Amino acid sequence: MSQEFKKCLERGKIKIFSPGPRLAKKELRLAKEDLEISASSADEENYRWSIIQSYYSMFHSARALLYSQKYREKSHFCLIESIRTLFVETGELDSSLVESLLEAKNLREEADYYGDFSETNCMKMLKKAHEFLRVAKNLIKPK
Repeated sequence: MSQEFKKCLERGKIKIFSPGPRLAKKELRLAKEDLEISASSADEENYRWSIIQSYYSMFHSARALLYSQKYREKSHFCLIESIRTLFVETGELDSSLVESLLEAKNLREEADYYGDFSETNCMKMLKKAHEFLRVAKNLIKPK
């Protein structure tokens, strides 16, 4: 268990959430909806919004994974650290997907707060969000 995950637990940024497994499917549905909106935005050349929605698709996919383990996040950073601890350290998830989530978080912040975005990053995030959702669906067993 990573030190960052332990700190998140201690600070209450990650909490036990027993209803999580039954809500994981809802999070996967939200991830799919955000991914569809992101693709539509990209088609309309609204790259800023597409990047934001790609991140939120990944966020909901990650939250579904966290819920499946009976945890809930109160911080985007702690969500990422939780996925790293609960899925990468156990070998269930490749570390590159967590790095993609972190990159998406950073690109979302740049697009949202500073108006810094590009078509290239948009297309990259769409592809990564699609892959993250696919993997999350495969890892979450029906409850």
